[in-house]
Amino acid sequence: MTRLIVAAGGGGDAVAAAMLHAALYGGEGRAVILTYAWDRLIVDPVPGPRGARDFTGLEPVTPAVRAVPAGARPIAPAGSTLPRLAAELPHTFALLDPYRGAEGVTRQLEELVGHFDPESIDVLDVGGDTLARGDEPTLKSPLADALTLAAVCQVNASVRLLVAGPGLDGELSPDGLRPLLGPVVHTLTAGDVERISTVLEWHPSEAAAMLAATARGVRGTCEVRDAGLPVALTDEGPRVHEVDLDAAVSRNRLAQAVMTTAALDEVEAHSREVCGFSEIDYERAKAARLKDRPSAPPDPDAVLPRLERFEAEARGRGVTHTTFRHLTEALDIDGSRRGALRRLLVDSRPERYDAPLWRIA
Repeated sequence: MTRLIVAAGGGGDAVAAAMLHAALYGGEGRAVILTYAWDRLIVDPVPGPRGARDFTGLEPVTPAVRAVPAGARPIAPAGSTLPRLAAELPHTFALLDPYRGAEGVTRQLEELVGHFDPESIDVLDVGGDTLARGDEPTLKSPLADALTLAAVCQVNASVRLLVAGPGLDGELSPDGLRPLLGPVVHTLTAGDVERISTVLEWHPSEAAAMLAATARGVRGTCEVRDAGLPVALTDEGPRVHEVDLDAAVSRNRLAQAVMTTAALDEVEAHSREVCGFSEIDYERAKAARLKDRPSAPPDPDAVLPRLERFEAEARGRGVTHTTFRHLTEALDIDGSRRGALRRLLVDSRPERYDAPLWRIA
């Protein structure tokens, strides 16, 4: 029995998909998780998503779909979390390659459905960006979710759209999302998180970290991203809602615009028109700024005093938690040293580690 789960935005959605499979289906068998290889610049210094051409060691699944096994490797200088996910989780991670636009993604989905004849098809979106109109001032990364939405609605199969942790990615407010959500299909628990607990120790996704933290009972305000956005950790955080797929498509202007695209460049152009920006442009600009940044190991004598100053200021903003990704940015540490920073902080102040978040207050 095969369950197909589409990680709508890639990154942390793939981690959450593994959590969802265990929660909803008892971890029966292997899930096929279709996901972008699109990581933050702290993992992949090359802007934008990775396609099949950016890896070695991929395994053919269908003519248009490749799986990312544990032995696959991104071609330098690119990076990817997918091979390690494949090594640590008992699922097939199929690469969602966006370089042929919605037409290409639709073909990949259709081939997977034909090949596996899955028992169910779930599209998982952590945070709720699939429900964005496109003009929200807080929206930062609509492209991947909109492209996924445009493709899945064209597949001749029964598809269920699920939104986990409404508002947890810091882009849309829970209050704005609440009227758009359908019934709760599951509320994640600490037990659901346990199956991916080792992944959360190293994976950089902030949304997945906050989803897991709220499932474990953490409550408060978490500061995230390079901009220091506050995200409320509430009882709504661990809930997984079903959402009407047709209603989501009708609301999402970018998804409507990219329906017939045949290249990622076209999708980007539509994002600039509909949303006023492309997040890949943002990544290009940021990558250029970080290009010559020194990459020295974090020095405890320099880092710990900066941490104390940051924490004092954050408490003044009402912040109770943060992510290691945000700490890396706030303490001016090179992204490639995030793991070393995490080890330093957890070893020096273990009582502050509210796994997988860092507790400030």
